[in-house]
Amino acid sequence: MTLDGQQSRIAVVGAGRMGRGISLSFAFSGYTVQLFDSEERSAEAFAELTESVLEEIQTELVFLERLQLVTAAQAKKIATRISVVARSASAEHLGRADFVFEAVAEVLDIKQSTYAWLNSVVADDAVIGSTTSTILVDTLAEFVDNNSRFLNTHWLNPALLMPLVEMSPGKHSDKQAVSAMKNLLESIGKQPIICAASPGFIVPRIQALAMTEAARCVEEGVASAEDVDKAIRIGFGVRYAVLGLLEFIDWGGGDILYHATKYLAGSLDDKRFSVPEVVEKNMRENRNGIRDGEGFYDYRDRDVDAYRQERMGDFVKLLQHLSLLPEAK
Repeated sequence: MTLDGQQSRIAVVGAGRMGRGISLSFAFSGYTVQLFDSEERSAEAFAELTESVLEEIQTELVFLERLQLVTAAQAKKIATRISVVARSASAEHLGRADFVFEAVAEVLDIKQSTYAWLNSVVADDAVIGSTTSTILVDTLAEFVDNNSRFLNTHWLNPALLMPLVEMSPGKHSDKQAVSAMKNLLESIGKQPIICAASPGFIVPRIQALAMTEAARCVEEGVASAEDVDKAIRIGFGVRYAVLGLLEFIDWGGGDILYHATKYLAGSLDDKRFSVPEVVEKNMRENRNGIRDGEGFYDYRDRDVDAYRQERMGDFVKLLQHLSLLPEAK
């Protein structure tokens, strides 16, 4: 992505795991990145931090070399695109950034003090994204002077490899700033989605429920940890790499989910397994999915047979890649 013919200037604030991963993501795609230490340190401590950051990035690049995703020459070039900058030098450098990614600890007081500092050094027209996965955008926006240029951008770990970024604009977020951030992320191969300001965004919210149920299966003696994880990897996970959860509801039928959930509610816990109103509403309106022509998606003008074959073709390819298909005899 360029501004006025020039490559966008990227700054990442916070040199922890996510900050390093975001920096590597941009450097990997050709951007020059400045990774800022968010803490005041002595020269000796900053030198140690810098060494740690560069060593970790080098380790990641060696790993990518082993996977033949980059050559040695490419890895060397990528590493040179990342520079670690001390907080004491921020006034000189941060003011020139077009995009600033805040990646400090998920503690409100730390976020607030970080933005108090950033307000004094970041340009008014810079787009700022917080990588938080827990704090709502409008809460953080109160700490940002020009919050029309601010939104949450939740990267998944590992940042370089995970394609999804959850973007959560706030009530003050300018549409042009959101569009600019989306375009920037797409320029490095990410697939951003827009999420309302809601606790847990999308992935952490669903993930938390799935992980706690998995833990309960072990706790209740349903299965061993190894078998629960095996069930997730080759039963749960492979399907949803091809079909989204709501898409899968439409394939089986919302009414099937309704009755299955009612059974689990009566057998296990009526709060954990309560039926969402949208599922009941769709069922009342005969919008159970593919067989009705409507569900969470509209299938009325779609070639359903071709759609099914495309999805199943993708599923077969995934199973082949994972060596999970049975062999014909």
